[in-house]
Amino acid sequence: MFLTEAGAELATRAKARHELVVRFLIAVGLDAETAEADAEGLEHHAGEKALAAFARFLDAQNGKRR
Repeated sequence: MFLTEAGAELATRAKARHELVVRFLIAVGLDAETAEADAEGLEHHAGEKALAAFARFLDAQNGKRR
């Protein structure tokens, strides 16, 4: 099975969205297993503003660790 170019782009965006939510949940204290499970639902309901806020939070956390 092969994805179309549009399908591959959609899959890439969905994976990135999922990974962002998982990373955010881990950063705020969840264990990896719970974060992975909870991200499955949250990623479908979080809007673009929430995802952007998650990314800003993670960027700020990464800046503190440098």
